[in-house]
Amino acid sequence: MSTPPPPAAVSAVNAANGLTLLRLALVPVFVWLAVLSEMTSATWRIVAAAVFGVASLTDFIDGWLARSWNQVTQFGKVADPIADKALTGAALVVLSAYGHVWWWVTGLILLREVGVTLVRFWVIRHGVIAASRGGKAKTALQITAIVWYLLPLPQPLDVLAPWIMAAALAVTVVTGVDYVMRAVALRRSAGAAG
Repeated sequence: MSTPPPPAAVSAVNAANGLTLLRLALVPVFVWLAVLSEMTSATWRIVAAAVFGVASLTDFIDGWLARSWNQVTQFGKVADPIADKALTGAALVVLSAYGHVWWWVTGLILLREVGVTLVRFWVIRHGVIAASRGGKAKTALQITAIVWYLLPLPQPLDVLAPWIMAAALAVTVVTGVDYVMRAVALRRSAGAAG
């Protein structure tokens, strides 16, 4: 019997990674627009929200492309979460700087996001921990909360923003703990197998 050939390497130059790089490039554009709005100009807030929304959409599309078109790369495994954290983190910092989100909320979310990213690097050679439904819900809630704060919504819609952010914060903390537990289990199983 002959050994099958190894799978062909996937080029890092592909559509999924291109969208990840686009998301990274949109972070300073979004920040500039949000600062330009001073969170008082309805027009610039809408434009900033639109750029944030487009950048967030690339997160969903690049993941789908990478999996369905077999474009998963080492670069994408590292760059995708960094791009996600850069976008969300920048938005939260801007919202806190303008007094829309408490700094402790931003700090807790950023602590979780950086912590999970570091844990991801800690276990990456043992395998990839797939995003859970909770992780996807966390992302959707964070994006929804940020867009809700960015848009100049009329009353009573504007008062929903803190409630959406509270839900995002709760899911963020719970999924962070879950991710760490799954990472420890992955490391233990890899250590037992090795």
